[in-house]
Amino acid sequence: MKFSTIGTSWITEAFLAAASNLSDVQLYSVYSRSEETAKQFAQKNGADEWYTNIDDMLEGESDFIYIASPNSMHYKHIIKCMEKKKHVFCEKPLVYNEKQWRLIKEKASEHGVFVFEGYRHLFSPNYMHLKNTLPKIGEIRSVLFQFVQYSSRYDAFKEGKEPNVFSKQFAGGALMDLGVYPLSMAIDLFGEPMDVDYFPVLLENGIDGSGTLVLIYQGFTVTIMCSKIAQATIPSEVQAEEGTLTVDHIAPIQHLEWFDRKTKETHEIAEKQHQEDMVYELEAFIRMIKEQDHSSHEQWLERSRQVVKWAEIARRKQGIIFPEED
Repeated sequence: MKFSTIGTSWITEAFLAAASNLSDVQLYSVYSRSEETAKQFAQKNGADEWYTNIDDMLEGESDFIYIASPNSMHYKHIIKCMEKKKHVFCEKPLVYNEKQWRLIKEKASEHGVFVFEGYRHLFSPNYMHLKNTLPKIGEIRSVLFQFVQYSSRYDAFKEGKEPNVFSKQFAGGALMDLGVYPLSMAIDLFGEPMDVDYFPVLLENGIDGSGTLVLIYQGFTVTIMCSKIAQATIPSEVQAEEGTLTVDHIAPIQHLEWFDRKTKETHEIAEKQHQEDMVYELEAFIRMIKEQDHSSHEQWLERSRQVVKWAEIARRKQGIIFPEED
């Protein structure tokens, strides 16, 4: 399958590194607003063609488009791709409100294409080990997920610039950039919460540099800490009546330990994963298309809806409003 890319950042490089491990996908073309950037990126990665006009690129031979543009541009780029009957692999967050999600779902059905949100952590072997272990640990009583990672772009922000990830105009902020990782994990593991509260640390431009998200479930809460202006050293935990699961990092999970409350013993559950861990989600995406697996498509799209629904509720409670929103 041939594919094209929208975006030339490090995440696109990581995607291409993952794709190089699969024999049935091939980079065909790249897009960038800058002709020099597009040409250099294409030549570096072996693409046949490069473009500075998305419409021209979409007339090409690609079977699917990988989208890694700024968050606020995902929706329009996805719509353009679907209208040209291209399947879409879009980096998280797929969109930033539920209204956009509904329109994308309608268009996907109308044009007969698959749309996939890139959540690499939810397709890895170690995440599957975590998911399969949950039924064995007893009643869950508390969960702490953290994705606290200092951004190099924060230094530029402090110098008076406004990088995309710290801009409302580009739908940035800690929740949308990092918080959606643990939020998607919580929803995938436990379902939709009954309620949510968000306690952001707002920067001077009104964007959340960090924040604490609290999801309310029957019998337990999930506390999510996310930040782009600090660096954490603690792991994440799922605390249950029979013991505790400790997760070293949300994405990727390299160590997953089970502490048995009764025996006081700790066991490592994780296995060694592929270094380019995006390969697992890409394999799932390619399989879905080849097998015309509409059931998985519906399931994964619905998960995306639930994530954007609760992220939107959380940020609207705190007045974090993005472009074209009321």
